[in-house]
Amino acid sequence: MSDHVIVVEKPSDWAAAYPGLPVVTARDYVASREMAERKRLRVINLSGGYRYLSLGYYCSLLAEARGHRVVPTVRTIQDLSQRAIISLAAEELEDPVQRALARLRGGLESTAYETLFFFGRCEAPELHDLGRLVFESFPCPILKAEFRWRGTWRLHRLRPLAPTALSPSEASAFAAALERYLARGARRSRPRPSARFDLAMLHDRGELLPPSNERALRRFVQAGRARGVNVELIERQDFGRLAEYDGLFIRETTRIDHHTYRFARKAEAEQMVVIDDPNSILKCTNKVYLAELLQAHKVPAPRTLVLRRDNLLEVESVIPYPVVLKIPDGSFSRGVFKAADRTELESIAGKLFAESDLILAQEFLYTPFDWRIGMLDRKPLYACRYYMSRRHWQILDHGAGGKPREGAAKAFGIGEVPREVLGAATRAANLIGDSLYGVDVKQTDAGAFVIEVNDNPSIDAGYEDAVLGDRLYEAIVDSFIGRLERRGR
Repeated sequence: MSDHVIVVEKPSDWAAAYPGLPVVTARDYVASREMAERKRLRVINLSGGYRYLSLGYYCSLLAEARGHRVVPTVRTIQDLSQRAIISLAAEELEDPVQRALARLRGGLESTAYETLFFFGRCEAPELHDLGRLVFESFPCPILKAEFRWRGTWRLHRLRPLAPTALSPSEASAFAAALERYLARGARRSRPRPSARFDLAMLHDRGELLPPSNERALRRFVQAGRARGVNVELIERQDFGRLAEYDGLFIRETTRIDHHTYRFARKAEAEQMVVIDDPNSILKCTNKVYLAELLQAHKVPAPRTLVLRRDNLLEVESVIPYPVVLKIPDGSFSRGVFKAADRTELESIAGKLFAESDLILAQEFLYTPFDWRIGMLDRKPLYACRYYMSRRHWQILDHGAGGKPREGAAKAFGIGEVPREVLGAATRAANLIGDSLYGVDVKQTDAGAFVIEVNDNPSIDAGYEDAVLGDRLYEAIVDSFIGRLERRGR
């Protein structure tokens, strides 16, 4: 039996040019108990329309209730009906739209341009990349896009179409796009029959400092297979397929103004289990928030002051030199500087204020290493010491360019970690949530001080797993399984 079904309004809507594909009417899909009881079914909803509470709308709504993977989802249908959402997407797509329309041969003489996207594909090769981005934001089988010239090209309107609205040549192009879309899903789904759950693991193979190296990614896949979970590596271009999975594990450095946050938001909206969840990304990627949170709950941390342009020199009465200055959303030691005196303070702060209205000043505590405590489900999971880079005061030395230099790393058993370090890390992480976190702690003669909580901690084969081995990967997969079972997904 096929693992996918095409839903149409009337059998006559489906041209004879598409033989061999499983077709059911929208009315039969909604009413059929056989359809309701099918498992792991992919539904391509090609109803005549998706108006709120129409038959086409109910097809997507009931597909989601039945646990079927449907395109378009109800959320996509709602988004396409809201002008404000289209406007937000137009802002995000502004640069890609300019590049795509500029590449059209001979340019465009009119002030309006329309095109069709079939599962994100377009007949004009110049618009392929743009079509993929549109499909990532609005996964819908057929979209008519209208662009307007207002000094620059801008997405003006998006609306879904039914196959009956297509000309013969357009219908042929749509059929080809549909077959590619289904074939891609069929190829990927072959190893899945015995899997209890499908887990997408987002990564970027070109990232300079990824949170997990290739060996670690492979070990996550192996740990999932051993536990009946199909772990599949996905990348940014797979945004439109996200709802096909039960969970999302982000193994790419997260940022708010970034596709990683959009993936987390969409996964949460699809009621998937997601690590890192959007709230954790929001809280952990902003050091101003973290500083206030730790201070409010009296978690030991270096003396910290939030600075504006008009109170910069107040730092001198609170924190002795040298002073560490940070932008709120830096990662991997980026955007972190040390000022030895007032001259350096004003110089560094001036550059940082160009990026952010608020920056952080923090007491400099030198230690030869930082503890990193990996937390999962509110309990310590693994521990590492990260040593400072040679002749540098940070673990990562970005220098003047090129590949950053890293200090050594050594894993420890949880039982080998000082209790005060574990206690500080646990208190800090549990203020954020129950996800996967890496808490950086400095151990000094005066006690243990939390530096920051990372929502996307490094898990590299050969480093963080040196003590636990496969158990580290298995514990994270087990956490996904437990969360999925509790949700009844």
